[in-house]
Amino acid sequence: MTKQQKITLSASRDIPFNKLLLSQSNVRHIKAGVSIEELAEDIARRTLLASLTVRPVLDGNGAETGMFEIPAGGRRFRALELLVKQKRLNRTAPVPCIIRTDGLAEEDSLAENIQRAPLHPLDQFRAFQAMREKGKSEEEIASAFFVSASIVKQRLKLAAVAPSLLDAYAEEEMTLDQLMAFTVNPDHERQEQVWEALQRHYSKQPYEIRRMLTEGAVRASDRRAQYIELDAYVDAGGAILRDLFQTDDGGWLQDAGLLDLMVAEKLREDAETVQAEGWHWVEVDTDFPYGHTYGMRRIHGEAEPMTDKEAAAYDALKAEFENLEADHADADDLPEEVDARLGEIETAMEALQDRPVRFEEDELALAGAFVSIDSSGRLRVERGYVRPEDEPALPSDDQSDGDASDADIDDANIDPDAITPDEDDEDDGIKPLSDRLVTELTAHRTLALRDALAGDPHIAFVAALHVLTLKLFYRYGLNSCIEIDPRSAAFSAQAPGLADTASAQAIEARSENWAKHLPKAPEDLWDVLIDFDSDSRQALFAHCVSLTLNAVHEAYNRRPGALAHADVLATALNLDMVAVGWTPTADVYLARVTKAQILEAVREAKGDDAADRIAGLKKPEMITAAEELLEGTGWLPEPLRTQGRETLANGADADDFAAQDDIDAAEKSDAEDDVPIEPAEPVAAE
Repeated sequence: MTKQQKITLSASRDIPFNKLLLSQSNVRHIKAGVSIEELAEDIARRTLLASLTVRPVLDGNGAETGMFEIPAGGRRFRALELLVKQKRLNRTAPVPCIIRTDGLAEEDSLAENIQRAPLHPLDQFRAFQAMREKGKSEEEIASAFFVSASIVKQRLKLAAVAPSLLDAYAEEEMTLDQLMAFTVNPDHERQEQVWEALQRHYSKQPYEIRRMLTEGAVRASDRRAQYIELDAYVDAGGAILRDLFQTDDGGWLQDAGLLDLMVAEKLREDAETVQAEGWHWVEVDTDFPYGHTYGMRRIHGEAEPMTDKEAAAYDALKAEFENLEADHADADDLPEEVDARLGEIETAMEALQDRPVRFEEDELALAGAFVSIDSSGRLRVERGYVRPEDEPALPSDDQSDGDASDADIDDANIDPDAITPDEDDEDDGIKPLSDRLVTELTAHRTLALRDALAGDPHIAFVAALHVLTLKLFYRYGLNSCIEIDPRSAAFSAQAPGLADTASAQAIEARSENWAKHLPKAPEDLWDVLIDFDSDSRQALFAHCVSLTLNAVHEAYNRRPGALAHADVLATALNLDMVAVGWTPTADVYLARVTKAQILEAVREAKGDDAADRIAGLKKPEMITAAEELLEGTGWLPEPLRTQGRETLANGADADDFAAQDDIDAAEKSDAEDDVPIEPAEPVAAE
């Protein structure tokens, strides 16, 4: 057996930089990895961490020339060259090199690049963590490795996941996306519980991991969290879970009990402030159901006028706004400072126009207010509602003081034959006409009025509008002879988020707008309606009629004809529930139907493949997955579809919807003579 020859390593020595040159044998021709500039900065910070591989340059006789070419390490050489050009490194600075003479130059270059093992991402995460533990700040680490501080924070968050999960990631039992999802909750025990539970699941999607880790937590975008403000919650000792790897809308509040306590306390304080205004009662809740004011009369206070100083300030702001707009009327884009100033002026003008509302003492003693939180997390105060039981008794037309006199007796109940002509003639004095006679006379007048009204559509329209407005905006409709009985349909069943929909908010705003322009006394309403222009009357009429519409399906109240008519109206109005903002979320639909119905919805919207991918999930996971799949598709359940409109179930796509909407809008514009649906302010007819 021959003795194995020992390996002799290539010689190494320092060679002046000006004796080095690039070799044409370097196999790396495609740029990749860290830039030359970043590598130069790294060498300047830490010096050269790896030697260059060089070969002597020989002359025609095979003798060394004193120059050396670099087949492996060209990027390092270019980084050194950049430092020399920047005069940060001497041209003769010694460079550590390994001198190769055997084999081929191309072999040196290829071997150095192939044999280099890339760093596992987990090693980088842990290296950042070790540097942080040794006192380096996140900004210092980011600067040292030419990355942003947010990337360093993400890497540190990944390194802080439970060690057993990091081991699973190292063994490729877990993907990087799954590992990122586990960073949402820092509780190692909970992370391990979720990972163990996932082993029994058909799917281990990152969104499922996030959902399981945030169960019981409250979204930071929740109205309650926005109301108390996140800083106050944190100052009170509450923890917030954050996701550094995708948009999380501010994270999740982990202590729901603390949140509810803070919300209740702040609402109580705000309600006390409202109660101090002098209201008869104040009701407080986080959110009231839609239609909670049904059956109550609304009192509208008077907005306090601007003072002379405020009016002058408003006029000055308005003049400045108009001058700025005129000066830049021809500009395609406003200068940044001008645009900012216009925004400031608009804000200041809106603040001056938002006048405090004053109520009379007798109104405060009669009415109350609702205090709650709106969908954006701001305090909502609804003032001036009178409960039916608090309404003062209406004055009676009959005289009720003492016993009834002869004048109180209805002549219609008296036998006319019992009154003799002689008895009638005995009293030649003037006395009121009998009720019977007045009834007969007014019967003639009623027929004549009906006939005359039928011949004057304009006055008939105003009369119908008058009684609609009386009965929908005032306490009673006793000030009209038109016997139309509209009812503002109440919602017997509530749907999640109903009060926060765009439709509900638009109806509320429209009602508020009209209430401000109607007189307080019902007897003044007729003259006001007569003074309105035609467009304003039509808009108010449409609003009043809309308040009487009831297309709610109720199991105990079968109304097939009415619901069929609702379909007719929806088609006539080209109603698009997607356009008004309805989406199939878990709360409003997916959690309320069976798994088969969820899969059918996904199949209609996204096809068989998408439905098959989630078919094996448990219902909570299926709901979450379906919610993401259906987002933006325009899919609607059958009760919300409008006949004549294409739906995804019929094979249309979002572009079809957009094109059809453009056609519908154009046709509607041609058909209507630009009649405003909701005038901002009614005007008197000329």
